[in-house]
Amino acid sequence: MQNNRKGLALIMALIMALIMALAAAGCGQKAATVEKAPLVKTQQAGSGTEADTGTYAGTVRGRYETNLAFQVGGQILSRNVQEGSRVRAGDTLMVINAKDVVQQSNAGDAQVAQARAQLDLAQRNLARYSELYQEDAIAASVLDQYQANYDAAFATYQQALATAAQGHNALGYTNLTAGADGVISEIKAEEGQVVAAGQTVMTLVQTDELEVEIAVPENRIDDVAVGTPVKVSFWALSQEVNGTVREVAPMADSTSRTYKVRVSIPNPPEGMQLGMTASVAVAHEGGSSSAGSVLPLSAIYQTGDAPEVWVVTDDDTVALKSVEVENFGDNTVLVHGLAPTDVVVTAGVHKLREGQAVRTEADK
Repeated sequence: MQNNRKGLALIMALIMALIMALAAAGCGQKAATVEKAPLVKTQQAGSGTEADTGTYAGTVRGRYETNLAFQVGGQILSRNVQEGSRVRAGDTLMVINAKDVVQQSNAGDAQVAQARAQLDLAQRNLARYSELYQEDAIAASVLDQYQANYDAAFATYQQALATAAQGHNALGYTNLTAGADGVISEIKAEEGQVVAAGQTVMTLVQTDELEVEIAVPENRIDDVAVGTPVKVSFWALSQEVNGTVREVAPMADSTSRTYKVRVSIPNPPEGMQLGMTASVAVAHEGGSSSAGSVLPLSAIYQTGDAPEVWVVTDDDTVALKSVEVENFGDNTVLVHGLAPTDVVVTAGVHKLREGQAVRTEADK
């Protein structure tokens, strides 16, 4: 019994010693973790040359985009394409009910027949009264009246012929056909819907010439004059190509207050397709004349009225340095007050404190 008690006491002592050892190791690990300097993302201030470039998100569009519509109104009977369908010139894309158009055409033919009968009657009357006039049986004024009747009947007949021709032409307008090879990018009407003449029902994009459309804010529109060279990259393609500003909208969008700009790409990369996301880099005029540093917006630390940035010192600690902000770009800011060799923290600035030791990517 006494031996059992001694054995149990020995086991308990070993367990307690093990727990204390693990606790000490855990505390040491925590202490080491706390003491380890945080890793920060940095950027050398440099000069303001980077301010010369602005990047704008864009979308691949077709240079020639045509809104298709019927020339006559009616109810849509069938739609033969889907969004994304490739079509060839002359393909029938959509058909509307021709019943009303046929009735209008028949009415036009009836008007022609009626006008023709009136013209024949006027012609016979004119011939008869012309003979009477030759025999001095009637006055010239009577003959003039029948001549006027004939001229009026002839004009009515010509008008009826023109109206009937329009009706016959309208029979061909009940089929909407593609005017060129391309892709259907958008469909705005469905079967059973009644559409008016001239109402857009779908959009056809010719894919033989693609370009990129971007939106440029008002304060940068002078940098994208027609003919300006740009660099274009694509999110889905690992390739950068040269482009040229082809067209600039004369007016800003009333909602976004940006100008639509079209960029042509003489040598498009393989795999470039409609709707792809693109990034267009445009050089800003006069940017190089402004001395300063371009930093990400995330680098600015501001708790009061004066903006500051965290600068990594020679002893790998951080210190606040006041800067002057000149203007803001696309997620960037041009600042003054930094030396070109200053190493600036660009992320997590609100988690730092004055004099805190840090590690940069170069110290990894």
